Amino acid sequence: MKFHENCLRDRRSRIYIPVKAIICNNGVINAERLVGNQEYQAVIHYLPPETDFVPGSSILLDFGQAICGGIRFNNFGDAGRLRIKFGESVSEALGNSNQECSRKDTILDTPHSGMLDYGNTVFRFVRLENAGDTTIHCQHIMGIASECDLEVTGAFESSDERLNRIWKTAVRTVHLCMQEYIYDGAKRDRIVWMGDMHPEIKGICCAFSDLSIIRDSFEFLIRQAPADMPMNQIYTYSCWFIISVWDYYMASGDKEFLLRHAEYFRTMLEKYSSFVNPDGSECVPERRFLDWPNNDNLQAKHAGIQALLYWMHSTGEKIMAELQMDHSASTLAKTALARHIPDPSGRKAPAALLTITGLADRRDVLENDPFMGVSTFYGYYMLLAKDTIPALELIRRYWGAMLDMGATSFWEDFDLNWTDNAFGIDQLPVPGKKDIHADFGKYCYVGLRHSLSHGWSCGPAPFLSERVLGVKFLAPGGSKVSIRPDTGDLEYVSGSVPTAHGTIRITAERGRKVAIDAPAGIEVIH
Repeated sequence: MKFHENCLRDRRSRIYIPVKAIICNNGVINAERLVGNQEYQAVIHYLPPETDFVPGSSILLDFGQAICGGIRFNNFGDAGRLRIKFGESVSEALGNSNQECSRKDTILDTPHSGMLDYGNTVFRFVRLENAGDTTIHCQHIMGIASECDLEVTGAFESSDERLNRIWKTAVRTVHLCMQEYIYDGAKRDRIVWMGDMHPEIKGICCAFSDLSIIRDSFEFLIRQAPADMPMNQIYTYSCWFIISVWDYYMASGDKEFLLRHAEYFRTMLEKYSSFVNPDGSECVPERRFLDWPNNDNLQAKHAGIQALLYWMHSTGEKIMAELQMDHSASTLAKTALARHIPDPSGRKAPAALLTITGLADRRDVLENDPFMGVSTFYGYYMLLAKDTIPALELIRRYWGAMLDMGATSFWEDFDLNWTDNAFGIDQLPVPGKKDIHADFGKYCYVGLRHSLSHGWSCGPAPFLSERVLGVKFLAPGGSKVSIRPDTGDLEYVSGSVPTAHGTIRITAERGRKVAIDAPAGIEVIH
């Protein structure tokens, strides 16, 4: 018997995480008892020692890593008034955080001799303040992670520990955004944005065997948007949908999903085949969005969308062929689009798309001042467009710099210039230095609104798995793969890549034969 036969079930688990450290304490008595305490149940008899929040006292706690969820506050004694402030950085927990999308600053009544669970955001730091006039007697405080408790079956290890750490942090970043569906950012916006999702899908595929959240996110989007209307009301986002569907199919082998929505794909592709002018230039309607840094540069945006629409129809042609349906609309559109090659206006995002789609080799743009003009979102495509050694150096410097600033997950955006005379996200304000979180950001992510756990920034993980481990899927579900490691400047690499048939393991050491362990049923070309 089940009590909830016809109800929906959350794919996530509740995971309790103890306090790792105290950043600062202002008058809380016996605060050290909170650190490392693994008890999450309130008790009455034989009481544990209490931590007393006297009126006006406050404490700033560090849980040691970014987590998605909230906290449990076990209270013994009379009710009190508790102010809770969540932060992805110390400065956010101390400052005036943006309240959009998830509440991060709230005053609550604590229960008499009970447990208070509160929070639904991404945070690492929590500031607690007694906002009332009576002492609050606290027994325990725990972080509560509401996350998909999935095994990471992919792996990447190399002779460069910095790259190893970046791979794991990138996977953790996208994992934080794997909630009911795939969010772009679990602090903000907590929305299933199709245009943001492609790097996340690639990150999920390189790290997890369970890909059901990708399928379910697609199903959600299909329910929200008719096939002849743009996903998320942004026309370019439907381009990313078709591209992402193919990547999911190649990783999962889920032919049933393709068949179930065959007519949806056909209608969408036919609609988008009309967005090509006689001269081959794209004419995707508004709203047409590439990324924020290029939103006001019409030439750069046009060049990027030209490549994106070409990529969509190249992929749509393969989907229709797999379904044994007419793909002439996409074939004609792709052929016409290849006749028009716009200049990327010196911008790296459109240059990367032009390069990886094969429309034009614009690595010259990418290698001009190679560590500037990068974005965490389009950084994935910039890596794909580069040769391996310069790509690895970009990962070390750009994503590695976020680690140097205290990151345990990668950010919505980042600029290396921000690190000049700045203090990290895990530090208290330093007089005379810039705040890496509060003092920077642009467009929709200014200051503390800036998300520091944004799934689209996970690009190094799939890049290292695809390029450096060298695993490329040649048939749906990984039934046929090419394995040609490109170790660049590394002495050795090893790792694993999940497939629908099991996990492939690879070890490549300079000067030695590549070792491959592939499950039965997988044809390996190397």
